[in-house]
Amino acid sequence: MALSMLGQKIGMTQIFNDEGDAIPITVLEVGPCIITSIEHYSKYDKVQIGYKIINPHDLKKNQIGFFNKINLPCLKYLKEYKNEPKANIFLGKVLTVDEFKIGNRVNISGISIGKGFSGYQKRHHFSRGPMTHGSKNHRQPGSIGAGTTPGRVFPGKRMAGRLGGKKVTIRNLQIIDINKKNNIILVKGCIPGKPGNIIQINQQ
Repeated sequence: MALSMLGQKIGMTQIFNDEGDAIPITVLEVGPCIITSIEHYSKYDKVQIGYKIINPHDLKKNQIGFFNKINLPCLKYLKEYKNEPKANIFLGKVLTVDEFKIGNRVNISGISIGKGFSGYQKRHHFSRGPMTHGSKNHRQPGSIGAGTTPGRVFPGKRMAGRLGGKKVTIRNLQIIDINKKNNIILVKGCIPGKPGNIIQINQQ
């Protein structure tokens, strides 16, 4: 059964293994999440999960009506994912860190840190022009396309622009430890975003 849960990034630290090697660790607070919707299709089920119970006054009337219809508390974040057909799940089931096991591999998605408008060197790691011998092309992008033919710049040309602030997925991160009392998961390595960002953790 595929498993997907929502949580937030707490921060980073490090631990030492038995050999004395320092291992970079990201601390995540995952769940508890509630299954709010299940749609059955021929090849898969579409499962919607909710995270973080909030006051109904912070939602719109149609959102409050949705939760009242399924007799569940109001949740701030909702996310859908595909699951195996006829999996052992049901509407209102609470998902916790008990679903994960130490040593398992997970994929974690989040929004990377936005860095605003950036030049082509920082954004795409291009090299600069010569700094001596009368060169006047130091950090300029140079030519961005041909002249007469085709006479235009192709879409997707790597140039200066908005850097960061996009969904990034880091795959095959290993779970190092689980604190079931505080819904904390420790994974090896780093994940996108800054502390407090909402993340999605997937396990196949």
